[in-house]
Amino acid sequence: MMNSTEAEELLNKYALGNCSEQELEQLHTWYVEEALNEVSITAAEVEDIKNNIWQMLPVHQDSGTVTAPLFSPIWIKRFAVAASILLCVTLGYYYFNRKNTNTTQLAKQEVIVPGGNKAVLTLADGTKIDLAKTTNGLLGNDHGTRIVKTDDGTIFYGDDNSDNKKVVWNTLSIPVGGYYNVTLSDGTKVWLNAKSSLKYPTDFRDKERIVTLDGEGYFEVAHNPSKPFKVITATQTVEVLGTHFNINAYTDETFTTTTLLQGSVKILAAGQQQLLAPNQQAKLKDNKINITSCDAENAVDWVNNDFVFDHEQLASIMRKLSRWYNVEVSYPPSVANLEFNGSISRTKNITQVLKYMELTGVVKLKVEGRRITVMQ
Repeated sequence: MMNSTEAEELLNKYALGNCSEQELEQLHTWYVEEALNEVSITAAEVEDIKNNIWQMLPVHQDSGTVTAPLFSPIWIKRFAVAASILLCVTLGYYYFNRKNTNTTQLAKQEVIVPGGNKAVLTLADGTKIDLAKTTNGLLGNDHGTRIVKTDDGTIFYGDDNSDNKKVVWNTLSIPVGGYYNVTLSDGTKVWLNAKSSLKYPTDFRDKERIVTLDGEGYFEVAHNPSKPFKVITATQTVEVLGTHFNINAYTDETFTTTTLLQGSVKILAAGQQQLLAPNQQAKLKDNKINITSCDAENAVDWVNNDFVFDHEQLASIMRKLSRWYNVEVSYPPSVANLEFNGSISRTKNITQVLKYMELTGVVKLKVEGRRITVMQ
């Protein structure tokens, strides 16, 4: 990690146009990780700085929609957004020259930490196991199927070779502020996001492998041509043989969204069926399926513990923050459709995430207890 002297030297090199690409990334990382943590800069102060370079920034207004860049090293590596480096370096000079280190309203609030490995496993007889409070190892035997919790925070199902084996159903429920993953008896791996649940059999003996999803899940389905794998949600059924895909079926979202990373999937809804190819996304609303091309990796940002916003509306972002940080959110209708671009780690405290959003200059955010209010 750079000290202030090294950072200042890099800033001077940047001003002379002598920074290499690696040094630019190093400088950007220093600013995001250190300057924001140590010095709070208000939206008004950012606006003063930004006025001098606004024409160079990718912020555009069209028919009332604002697209605002958020900044992180991951986003720079993915998209090489030179303008975000420019803003961070400009703010970096401000950081060095600033004499007043008063904290903003955001910095004075209680620390709201990100979510983590939390889940409740409900067995066939109704027994509930809080996985965050149980030790690793064998959790139990449910009608001839061994259930094991591993060191890396997952559970998997295995045959115990019992003669009295019986297929029963379990449910893995993820609370607000949690996530978990499970390896099913056929080898299929499922990651579940906050405020989600998956109901599944302890063994797949029928002609079809069927599970039920509420919320969001990422699936890496074990290939088995003789047994199609089906994910049933409240609005659709997704059928596959073996593939990688993500389903977002939260009831508070506008669409049920299915995104394909590998293989192929068939979506069945309201008497319709559509096939998806890799890097395609299906959005279901009002019994209509709309398929578009996309960067499928963005849909599984949460699996990699990131928030990746690609022209994402503020209303959608705030719902994600609410589920992950277990907070209430409010915003006026006038800002709901503001669009943001950027990438931020989900491991950061919420105050850090909100500071990134304030740096765009298009919104102000206030924290009161566990309530986040968005203002313009």
